[in-house]
Amino acid sequence: MLDTAKMVEQLDVLIGEYQEMLRRGPEGVLSSDRAKLLASRLESAIDRLAVPGSSYVRQLDHLRDDKRTTNRIRAIYSIARGLREDLNAGWTESVVEMVHADTHSDYLEMSETLLRSGYKDAAAVIAGTALEVHVRALCVKNGVDTELADGTPKKAIVMNADLKKADVYATLQEKQVTAWMDLRNQAAHGNYEKYDINEVRALASGVRDFMLKYPA
Repeated sequence: MLDTAKMVEQLDVLIGEYQEMLRRGPEGVLSSDRAKLLASRLESAIDRLAVPGSSYVRQLDHLRDDKRTTNRIRAIYSIARGLREDLNAGWTESVVEMVHADTHSDYLEMSETLLRSGYKDAAAVIAGTALEVHVRALCVKNGVDTELADGTPKKAIVMNADLKKADVYATLQEKQVTAWMDLRNQAAHGNYEKYDINEVRALASGVRDFMLKYPA
């Protein structure tokens, strides 16, 4: 298992690179290609180490489309610092350890483990992630484009509609997948009062059945 100390260590490396870049770099260094690369690495680290649906990931979501490198890297650095401090203090340890445990063979197993411990919101996000990954895999299997004409990855909801158009599954299944994705989005955006733990259990169970019925 990737323990908290290792997670903090990974963040420390990137945080140190940012601070060193500021110390040694010329004016405007935060808009350089080096800064763009470091911003991407910091973003990847937060995605990898933070609990899905957590405040760190939600803050990051607001920055993903920001093309202003200087503003973006400063904000992502602040998120990484916050995550690092909370990990080091042990405040996120209980959920993080479950999410990153080697005993979890896939997203749905993670989701079900979190559900058993009462973490319905993280469980909803992870089950929804499993669904989105499977929908993309179904597109690849069935020759459905996963990117727009400009090379931008399609949103899961668009791929779901495309799978229905390609007769991979029917309208009823498309609507059910849409409902599951909506629940996942509610969780990811912090609208925790919009659903309860029984709905998350139904989501995880339904996604597992969906993956068996439509293997990719």
